[in-house]
Amino acid sequence: MTDNQYQPWVEPADESVSVEAGRMWTGGLATAVVAALVAVVGVLVIRGVFGIPVIAPGNTPGAIDYVGAVWVAGFSVLGALLATALAHVLLLVAPRPMIFFGWIIALATVAMTVWPFSVEVAPDVRVANAALYLLIGISIGSLVVNAAGAAVRYNRSPYHDWPGQGRPVGWREDPPTHRMN
Repeated sequence: MTDNQYQPWVEPADESVSVEAGRMWTGGLATAVVAALVAVVGVLVIRGVFGIPVIAPGNTPGAIDYVGAVWVAGFSVLGALLATALAHVLLLVAPRPMIFFGWIIALATVAMTVWPFSVEVAPDVRVANAALYLLIGISIGSLVVNAAGAAVRYNRSPYHDWPGQGRPVGWREDPPTHRMN
């Protein structure tokens, strides 16, 4: 079977895609654990080492809450599980699902990274919190993309011909016979 690395836009006619839900959600749960740990370590460094408060959006417009590691970790877990659900749905229904997923995650990460600059806090609080939210977003996005890639199975016929490329490299109509002379 030949590969299509030079023509990634070629879609084989007899290929179907399936998603292994167990593998997808196992990866999503592992992503949630990593995101929570990134949050906890980030809060420990920001508050413990630098003495800068960690902020999160408050219940009222324009308000902020000073939060601890548990809250940031909890929201990171929620974000990772939502990202996993989004990736799973996109894999099932969207053309080029990981391109759409990448854009959605990137824009959500940018929104959370820019948010600290929209509230009235000290500049060091803004920068530290933006860096924390950026690291959490990058960890969630990169890990869910890899979990999704591991969960996708392409169901191809074993002797699939790619359009315009003839038989796969090494193709033989009759298998060779091995005789000792």
